[in-house]
Amino acid sequence: MADPARDVPDARVLAERIDALMSRAQSDLAELVALRSVADPRQFPPEECERAARWVADAFTEAGLDDVRLEETPDGSHAVLGHRPGPEGSPTVLLYCHYDVQPPLGEAAWTSPPFTLTERDGRWYGRGAADCKGNIVMHLTALRALGDALPVGLKFVAEGSEEQGTGGLEQYVAAHPGDICADALLICDTGNAAVGRPTATTALRGLANVVVTVTTLRGDLHSGMFGGPAPDALAALIQMLSTLRDADGGTRIDGLDCTGTWTGVPYEEEQFRADASVLDGVRLTGSGSVADRLWARPAVTVLGIDCPPVVGSAAAVPAKARARVSLRVPPGTASEAALAALTAHLLAAAPWGARVSVEKEGTGSPFRPATDGPAYRAMGRAMEQAYGRPMEFLGQGGSIPLCNVLAGACPDAEIILMGVEEPRCLIHAPDESVDPSEIRNMALVEALFLLGYASAR
Repeated sequence: MADPARDVPDARVLAERIDALMSRAQSDLAELVALRSVADPRQFPPEECERAARWVADAFTEAGLDDVRLEETPDGSHAVLGHRPGPEGSPTVLLYCHYDVQPPLGEAAWTSPPFTLTERDGRWYGRGAADCKGNIVMHLTALRALGDALPVGLKFVAEGSEEQGTGGLEQYVAAHPGDICADALLICDTGNAAVGRPTATTALRGLANVVVTVTTLRGDLHSGMFGGPAPDALAALIQMLSTLRDADGGTRIDGLDCTGTWTGVPYEEEQFRADASVLDGVRLTGSGSVADRLWARPAVTVLGIDCPPVVGSAAAVPAKARARVSLRVPPGTASEAALAALTAHLLAAAPWGARVSVEKEGTGSPFRPATDGPAYRAMGRAMEQAYGRPMEFLGQGGSIPLCNVLAGACPDAEIILMGVEEPRCLIHAPDESVDPSEIRNMALVEALFLLGYASAR
């Protein structure tokens, strides 16, 4: 191996190398997207995930990592692990990504086949193109551009069941922290506020999910004979759910602070409407800035309701109805406290003496990293070099449970959330895509960070 202190490339040389690697990045991503690595054996063969894991292991071995291997995690999935030692006394950086993807949600909903990488209007389309196989390619491109010029040690992990939320890697980290912990952890499963706008995610909302069941009768009743005085379970449920929002649609739950404000990068309403495909004439819900509502306040969503479907429904008063309710929780609010408040609110809102049960489905803690350490300073310089503008901070509506596990297992590590995903990617939806310029620029950011981090400490 060459001496990493010699022949260290500057930003211009790195950019030229990455530009020359972009055709390979596209072919790598095409191979990855073609692997139907949905970590749900009810929908896709588990062999597809194993093939993706082996692809990742082979690629990172070729890119210069040592002892790249597959480790089975407690949920039955496989994490890909590897490392590369740095010079004596140098800091260590973890590179994280995941190779499993969301299901395609029906191929008919896609403009092009979901598991065929397709270039259209300057973007690359395919399931996982952004989340998170685009980040895998970003890592590979950065490492290939650097070659042997690495003044830091590396650890690498690619998770195999992140999208299913079964906690395999979280449990593995608890049992094997030495495989994961480093001085700086690059959790590459988020992205920029917009294409060309360098951003680190500094707030992740947690969640508290429940299933609420309402029962009012021993059985359904003919609505002509009993409708009116007979208590309608579905109507009771609807009334209960309506109390979770105020008149302007904002979340209002007794016992929870719903007035938080966001101090990072703003999210302009016009941009949000475009990103979320809000129909003309339909108003956004809630008050305060869009960023306040997204990243600093609780947000309730009714994910599903069990009730008679329109087609095939009878002229009957429903005796029972239930709903799955999700509450996103901002940093500063404990998810268990939010769960208790949501449960108490629903029970108190039950009308007519209806019998109500609220079952906990799951919780996830919010996360906010410290941003005043040397890794953040080095990342800020790298992003400004690559993009020509300062790094900004944003929040993320989703949760990444691994972050809190890592914070507990590696208390001295700096955790930076970044990546190639931006709002136009439509992650988890049909027609997911990635802007190749984000793969190019974020690979340059990563390469510059790995070069600059050692001297930033």
